[in-house]
Amino acid sequence: MTVVEKLRIGTRGSRLALKQTGQVVDLMKAQHTILQQRGATETVVIKTTGDREHSRLLSEIGGKGLFTKELDEAMLRGEIDIAVHSMKDMPTFMPEGIVLHAISERLDPRDTFISQKAKNIAELPEGATVGTASLRRKAQLLNLRPDLRIVPIRGNVDTRLQKLANGEVDATLLAFAGLKRLEKENVIMSMIDFDEMLPAVGQGVLAATCREDDLRANMFIAALSHPKTTLAVLAERAMLAVLDGSCHTPIAGQAQFEGDEKLTLRGLILRPDGTEKAEVTLSGYANEAEKLGTRVAERLTLEAGPSILDAIKQDRAVLIEVPIDIEPA
Repeated sequence: MTVVEKLRIGTRGSRLALKQTGQVVDLMKAQHTILQQRGATETVVIKTTGDREHSRLLSEIGGKGLFTKELDEAMLRGEIDIAVHSMKDMPTFMPEGIVLHAISERLDPRDTFISQKAKNIAELPEGATVGTASLRRKAQLLNLRPDLRIVPIRGNVDTRLQKLANGEVDATLLAFAGLKRLEKENVIMSMIDFDEMLPAVGQGVLAATCREDDLRANMFIAALSHPKTTLAVLAERAMLAVLDGSCHTPIAGQAQFEGDEKLTLRGLILRPDGTEKAEVTLSGYANEAEKLGTRVAERLTLEAGPSILDAIKQDRAVLIEVPIDIEPA
């Protein structure tokens, strides 16, 4: 039997992160029988700054890249070969020497509504309290229901569900994909349609990174690629790159295929208080996904105008942001 060099897969230590990583390892083993040998793979848990810093503002300590920074550094030091993430947690621009892959088919990217007091957002009582650590969700909620009281809710999925059960909030919102991977779909009261709330860029997609010059790791990851998912993510992230998306910019985006060759991208940018929004939907050829993302972003910038863009800049300047969510979902 050929002895295979061990493939080291880095991950955060949350239950969701470990579950996702386990699924990716299983997919790689199914694609590459050599990895089915005993000891051919090793899961390496790395605690990130985002996991350790529960009480400080995300914008104060570097943004959502803090959920990936330590894994990137371990990879560049040669301590791990691959890292597994949720695509929506990935920074807009990757560190030099590291490449990003979208892997496996996208799960339903919608957000879910969870509450013991209402079936959906519209049925929440006036002045109800909704807990969320996402500025994207907060801005869209306030755009729909300016009467709602939005409060930061921290912790992993189980912690947030317990806070809901304890009556600390009347409702919360979580990504369907995270609940599906944790087999917790039973807590969902209703799915939130795109017309009410657009998801985060990359939501529902798993991501893997490796060193650019590591041909072996790139080969293992590339085998997990789902072409349509990859093209959709390319369009969404190209939009984000132009808009300079950050942890304190309420941006949402969703790319969907129309047939096999046409891709439609819907982008949204809002004032952080939800009082104004700009939305653009454009279609193009799927093989020009990044060009489509750039076009949507440029049109969004024009549609948003000074009113929305200046409000976002002011919000950045004073570091108004929600506390770190230690297990985004």
